Amino acid sequence: MKSEIGVPPSASARRLIVTADDVGLDEGMTAGAIKAHRDGIVTACSLVANGRAFDDAVARLRDVPSLEVGVHLALVDYVEFVLVRRGVNVEHELRAQIERVLATGLRVTHLNGHQHLHGVPAVFRVVRRLAGEYGIRYIRTPRDRGGRAGLARSLAVRALGMLTPRGANDRTIGIAEAGHLKAERLIALLDHVDGVTELVTHPGLNVSGYGHWRYEWDAETAALCDPRVREAISARGIALVRPSSVRRAKGEG
Repeated sequence: MKSEIGVPPSASARRLIVTADDVGLDEGMTAGAIKAHRDGIVTACSLVANGRAFDDAVARLRDVPSLEVGVHLALVDYVEFVLVRRGVNVEHELRAQIERVLATGLRVTHLNGHQHLHGVPAVFRVVRRLAGEYGIRYIRTPRDRGGRAGLARSLAVRALGMLTPRGANDRTIGIAEAGHLKAERLIALLDHVDGVTELVTHPGLNVSGYGHWRYEWDAETAALCDPRVREAISARGIALVRPSSVRRAKGEG
């Protein structure tokens, strides 16, 4: 396993977590995350508890204990997810998703949300409360930097980052260019790493569903495994770490 590189975390002011999202939605997404961990820079993955390939993902992840697992909380099927008082029991749903992953015996080290909807303040408060209850120390703050995207997506990503309360990381990179990251862009985004930064990625191998997303899963997997990216991380003195290494619990209370 080659994931922890660069300089020791204790000696670096810049630490980078690299997370593969959407594990368990499709077998190909899980396969891509594992390859990008074994052969590339991915240090963590986010598992969708209600994904159609959940059981396959759990079986595969048990064989890769060095790849840290988090819960990719999914609320996108709940049209009124923001309107908690109108009857959507967000806490009940999120608790069920966390407990389903915990019931597999996998160690859960972090939480984030599908389409980053956990960043909506009302939802974030619930997520933070549940994280404390289950002893999960890391919650992603989707405050993206350096991304290139169309105007609508750029504004949406920026607005969500401004709304989101402080979590465990200082900033994110990669969100604006989800599913379209090439090696050259990954290297350029490293200039925005500061403090605890999370690179959000979407690797995949022969993904059979979700074609309407128009993600370039295989190309992103190849980019994450490109030795030039690893060399650039090391050359910049960035420590490549896992969520469990982040000891500060920011934004508590």
